[in-house]
This record gives sequence, C-alpha cells and structure tokens, in this order.
Amino acid sequence: MLTSVRLRKRLKLRDFDTLVAVARCGSMAKAAAELSVSQPAVSKAIADLEHTIGVPLFDRTAQGVELTLYGDIAIKCARAVFDEIHQTVQEIALAGDLSAGELRIAATEPMLGGFLAAVIVDLHRRFPHLRFEIDQPQSVDEQYRELRERRVDLVIGRVLQSGVADDVASEQLFAEPWSVVAGQDNPLARRRGLKLADLLDQPWTVPRDASAIGRYMAEAFAEAGLPRPRIVVTCGSIQMHSALLASGPYLAIFPRSLLRFSPYRMAVKVLPVKLPGTPPPVGITTLKRRTLSPVVELFVATARALAKPRA
Repeated sequence: MLTSVRLRKRLKLRDFDTLVAVARCGSMAKAAAELSVSQPAVSKAIADLEHTIGVPLFDRTAQGVELTLYGDIAIKCARAVFDEIHQTVQEIALAGDLSAGELRIAATEPMLGGFLAAVIVDLHRRFPHLRFEIDQPQSVDEQYRELRERRVDLVIGRVLQSGVADDVASEQLFAEPWSVVAGQDNPLARRRGLKLADLLDQPWTVPRDASAIGRYMAEAFAEAGLPRPRIVVTCGSIQMHSALLASGPYLAIFPRSLLRFSPYRMAVKVLPVKLPGTPPPVGITTLKRRTLSPVVELFVATARALAKPRA
C-alpha cells in the first residue's frame, strides 16, 4: 500500500468527487449521469482509485455497487476533505467581513418554531448578509448522522445525557421543561388541579415515538404508572399540532422555549399538570475534531446570549 506522501501526490479532488457520487447513487451509471460523464469514465476512475489505494472500495452486485469496509473509511475521508474546503472558503470570505457567510443547521420542529428562529432573527438583524440552510431530521439519531456526515455545521436541540459518542461535543444552553397544552377554547383550559390521569381519555396530537418529545411522553406516563393516552394524530409538524389545538379538543406537549419564543404561544394555554421526570436540556452539538468556522462561533455566542436569561 502507498505511503501517505505518495498517495497525496497521486490523488486528485476529482477522484473523491467521483467516489462520493458513486456511493450516493449506488450505481456507476447513475453517478455518470449526475457527473455528466460516460459510465466507462466513472468505472475507470473508481478502478484507478482502487488500484492507487490498493484495496477494493466497492462490491459490484447485480443491483449496482455497495461500499466495502475500506470504502466506508474512504468516503468519510472524502466528506471530511470537501467539508474542510467548504470551511476554508467560508473563512476566506469572512476574513474581511464577518457579516457574510453560510451556516448549515440541523434542528427538530420545536426548535425551528421557537428558539432557533429567535437566534436567526437576532443574527439577521445584525448581519443581514448571513445565509442559513436548515435541515429538519425527525429524531436525535438522524440529527447526529447529519452532523457526522458533515451535511450540517451544528445541531441545536436536546442534549442527550447518556449514550453520546466520543466524536461529538455538546454545550448546554438552558433547561427545557415540557408542558401539556390545549387550545384556549378547550374546557380543560379553565380547570385547576388537573392530574395526568385526568387526561388519558382526551384526544392527543403527538410527534412520532423516535422524537425527543415522543420518547419523553412515553417515559412520563410510564413513570406515573399510567398507560399511554388516546393518541389521535401522530405528526412531526408543530403547525399541525397548533392548528388542531386551536380548532378542537386536542392536547399536546410543547417545550417551554416554543411557548416563549414562538407566535404559537398566543393560541394555546398551558394546563396545570405536573409532568414527572426531567427532560434533557437544550444545547448545541458539534463535531469534536472539526474546526469551528467564524460563523458557527458567531451563532454559538448569539445563542448563549439569548439563552442566558433562561439558563
């Protein structure tokens, strides 16, 4: 196998570009169409790359190609290389003007409609040329996958207390209790002294089980010794939950930051119900061995400032 010095001399960015395209498409032909080159050219490029590195990167099958163990390692390297190039371009652009740049963020729906929106509004007011690309994975596991594959610069949302891998770093911003909410016209909105058991037969609108709220809701009812309530709607959209709350007898669980920072707070009322347990706090998660760009550092500083009153 080649030494790293000889490998650097032989490899080209175009080789990594082809590698990523074939891995993403799962087919030489599809990758060729995406790259606007011929299929033989792609096949030769991959074969040359495998010859240069000295190991097979793909298993050829009747359905297309699949990454080998060596291919998995190489694709991580390729993504890291392209990410570093992207970061370098951003840093060069920002060297003379911190008001320009782009930030890629992963967050779930409650963050999008609440705290994250507040951070972006504050940043845009001060730096109107900043651009934000928001991805919306539906679970914490999906958020971390986007981060590890360098499709986003950071994740903002629930910080897991355990089971977090060594390759990510999290900074807690504030505690984030959840509340049971109802529409303002719901008869329960005028009740006092409600208990969780009183809500079992009410119609609920909830996110899917893999979400942070879905997990917490199951744990909260189980900790209270209660079965799951009557779930009528399962949906990941805060807009959907809010519309149902405003127009019917439905109940939901919303994070406090959503009620604090979102316009939805005017359409719902918090019910006087004590929820058991302590939900994970909200924070920012980044990759440990990845240099933070000036835009990421600016975002983190702004998030800290907005979160400070709630910390």
